Amino acid sequence: MTAPETTKIEGVTLSPDAAAKVKALMEAYNQEMVLRLGVKRSGCSGYAYDMFFDSIVDPTDIVNETDGVRVVVDAQSVEMVNGAIIDFRDDGLQGSGFAIDNPTATGGCGCGKSFC
Repeated sequence: MTAPETTKIEGVTLSPDAAAKVKALMEAYNQEMVLRLGVKRSGCSGYAYDMFFDSIVDPTDIVNETDGVRVVVDAQSVEMVNGAIIDFRDDGLQGSGFAIDNPTATGGCGCGKSFC
């Protein structure tokens, strides 16, 4: 018996909560944009996420769409965030914000802003 085929997701996806929050934020800009996730050298653990709205998509970018929201990762960063899921958490008094579940990260720091 052969194992069932699995589909490897390349790039980054959004949880439904994150997609809804990104849609709401983009509506405030009233423009067609994408959510870009990149990696830069920074922080206590060596790397930090760089997430922002962008209007440019390069042909070498990896693009995934979740609930109508496109998430774009540049070709250099995709190796470090491949398979990651961006979630939005609303923790009431504890605050709210986006969180990245990155299966390629081998560690992080106490501040939660950087990874290795």
